[in-house]
Amino acid sequence: MGVLSGVRVLEVEGLGPAPFAAMMLADMGAEVIVVHRKGGKPAPGMPERSILDRGKRSIELDLKEDGDRDIFLKLAARSDALIEGFRPGVMERLGLGPAPCHAVNPALVFARMTGWGQTGPLAQAAGHDLNYIAMSGALWYASPPGAAPMTPATLVGDIGGGALYLVSGLLAGLLQARATGQGTVVDAAIYDGSAHMMNLLMALRQSGAMPEARGEGLLDGPHWSRSYECACGGYVSVQCLEPQFYAQFLKILALDKDPAFAAQYERAQWPALTARLAQIFIKQTRDSWAKRFLGTDACVAPVLSPDEAARHEMNAAREVWRDGAQGLQAAPAPRFDGQTGWVPPRPPARGADGPQILKELSDRKV
Repeated sequence: MGVLSGVRVLEVEGLGPAPFAAMMLADMGAEVIVVHRKGGKPAPGMPERSILDRGKRSIELDLKEDGDRDIFLKLAARSDALIEGFRPGVMERLGLGPAPCHAVNPALVFARMTGWGQTGPLAQAAGHDLNYIAMSGALWYASPPGAAPMTPATLVGDIGGGALYLVSGLLAGLLQARATGQGTVVDAAIYDGSAHMMNLLMALRQSGAMPEARGEGLLDGPHWSRSYECACGGYVSVQCLEPQFYAQFLKILALDKDPAFAAQYERAQWPALTARLAQIFIKQTRDSWAKRFLGTDACVAPVLSPDEAARHEMNAAREVWRDGAQGLQAAPAPRFDGQTGWVPPRPPARGADGPQILKELSDRKV
């Protein structure tokens, strides 16, 4: 039982952010039925049983066939929300857009996931995570001056600006539907969401703390806000923004008496102090630095791979990373009071739950 127990979500098989959003809802206890393409195969690079399908049930349908479209509409009539990630107009051409779905279920939350949005000059254009965040402005601060902007793959766009905004929009739509009986259409676009995430930096820009030029802002310029290479080839992250944390950082490194480091926010000194810290951190291994700073308020942490993170003592306490039948994966987040002992559920084979779902439809139990 999860906090979304009793909520039914119908998901149309798609790419990246849409199935991730549906996975989040399943993690929180929603009943998610994913409609896989009849006779289809996983997207390039994806396994037969994807982590993104954990906790879901699967039925295979060909949405170009009249009989399967009728089944889909019956499922929509008995669902609280629907998730689709096609280009704008595809569901309409299939006869399964918001209008026919709301005709059978006025309270349905019809959640749409795209890169560029349902409208606009690029609505029909192809794109991927990096393209969307490049155009939205979210990629701008993702590099030091003179380097090509690069972010962790999919995290800023597909997941941050896409899946998480789809989930929040869908849940808000559910609240409205339960209060009024009226569903809605959620237009979740990675372009929109990733731009919206920039508002924290835009607030810093108002005060002059994050100018447009890369490498001159409070979060991307200082010697105390970056990663440093260590003797072993690994890295440590440093971000002691507040003066009291910066003071502890300097004390641990025996630099608290060094006058050059006293002016924490003096931009002109940042390049030279960055070079000095680089010379210090390269002298010891990442793990030795991590041990030295562990548990302090100096705001220093080792840069770990997912496998290393799974073996770290922090994970032993929080049990975030888990090994399941599908390999390493992260546990549901956020956490809710009273929920313990989560075990990674095995994702269904494509269409495995079809017979049972059809039986439930005939019994009018879905």
